[in-house]
Amino acid sequence: MPTYPDLGRVASLQSLIEQFLSERLNGKLEKLAPDDPKRTELQAQFIPSTWLDDAARRVVQIQAVTHSLKPIHPDAKGSSVYREPGTLHPSAAVGTHSLGKAFAADVVGNAAALDVYKFLKLSHEGHSLLELAIQGDADLAAALHDNAVVAQQWMAAFASLAEARGAVSSHTNAKQLYWLVGRDAHDDGAFHLLAPLYPTSLVHRVYQQLQDDRFSDDAKAARAARKAGAYHARPVREYPQLAIQKLGGTKPQNISQLNSERRGDNCLLASIPPIWKSEDVRPLLRVSSLFKVYGRRRAVAQQVRALRLFLQGNPPQNEPTHRQVREWVQSFVDELVLFQAELLTLAPGWSQENDCLLSAAQCAWLDPDGQAAGAIDQDDATGAMAADFARWVNAQLSDLFTVGDPEFLYWRKLAREQFAAYEREAA
Repeated sequence: MPTYPDLGRVASLQSLIEQFLSERLNGKLEKLAPDDPKRTELQAQFIPSTWLDDAARRVVQIQAVTHSLKPIHPDAKGSSVYREPGTLHPSAAVGTHSLGKAFAADVVGNAAALDVYKFLKLSHEGHSLLELAIQGDADLAAALHDNAVVAQQWMAAFASLAEARGAVSSHTNAKQLYWLVGRDAHDDGAFHLLAPLYPTSLVHRVYQQLQDDRFSDDAKAARAARKAGAYHARPVREYPQLAIQKLGGTKPQNISQLNSERRGDNCLLASIPPIWKSEDVRPLLRVSSLFKVYGRRRAVAQQVRALRLFLQGNPPQNEPTHRQVREWVQSFVDELVLFQAELLTLAPGWSQENDCLLSAAQCAWLDPDGQAAGAIDQDDATGAMAADFARWVNAQLSDLFTVGDPEFLYWRKLAREQFAAYEREAA
């Protein structure tokens, strides 16, 4: 049996298209004087059948991509490519494959035709017009034109936006590098020639995350809570030494659609190692436990205060609460390992001073080249440190509720796991 269009859905699609064209027309008419003869010309151009016919011809001037070439060099004329993240090879490193199904495709080509892409991005019942065109949606065809042949031609033209334009090629202005895939670097045949492309969909997701972490109302509230020493469910994320590269100069739309939406901003995260302020590091002398000094560290004291405020609010005993507490305790371990790393920058042997009152395990953990380290196995020292840490966590919470062996054993387990992870990373 033949299938017939859903007239209600066709009317809804037609209304969406007409609203889009009306808004674009009004935006152009506002710039003209009431008696400007160009007004009549513009109104004729935005008659739906006229504009759609023109858009179907112009769509070949642009291409949907996830990896683009122009950010590499604005004069490069080679290929850009469209690869859905889910089809890419998975990797432990962050890449376009990490985006999954929720990703923004970019558009490259003639900037004058980007209005066609904005049209195809229109959403109807959770699907873009581009998706409907690719699926050959009968209701969209009926909404585009009464003539079925014309409608199918336009649908095919719009669907081609996600298809490659011509054969894959590079360009003299594109960057290239030789990647060793064999064993002998003297053998020219042991290299692959790679032409890297700009991961525009990934870059856009990173930009959106940075904007949210830096300027959203929730992020501002979280920073205010941290400053006040109060709890906030959202973590505070900082991006020190962030650099902004401008792509496209005064015309970012000439690079791509997403670049235009970012106003040409390309965020560059700092990729430099931390600088230890070793001049502030002092040997732990005249204290019986490193935790007396560790607990006074600003970051640790703030996190302990935030954890206590959270627990004082009587949160429900469920998995989200347990996960939140676990993450706090794991952050305590991170700070403890950082504290150890700072003390490891001291000259070996400081724990042999007469004023050092630390236990043998703590001396061996903080000063592994000192004399105390020879008196205890390093694994035993790490295990003792995990136990000391668990006792310290219990001490921070003991006045709020009863803590005992179950909590001690859990904190110790978390500490041992993170110590082992850091040791593997260092190795």
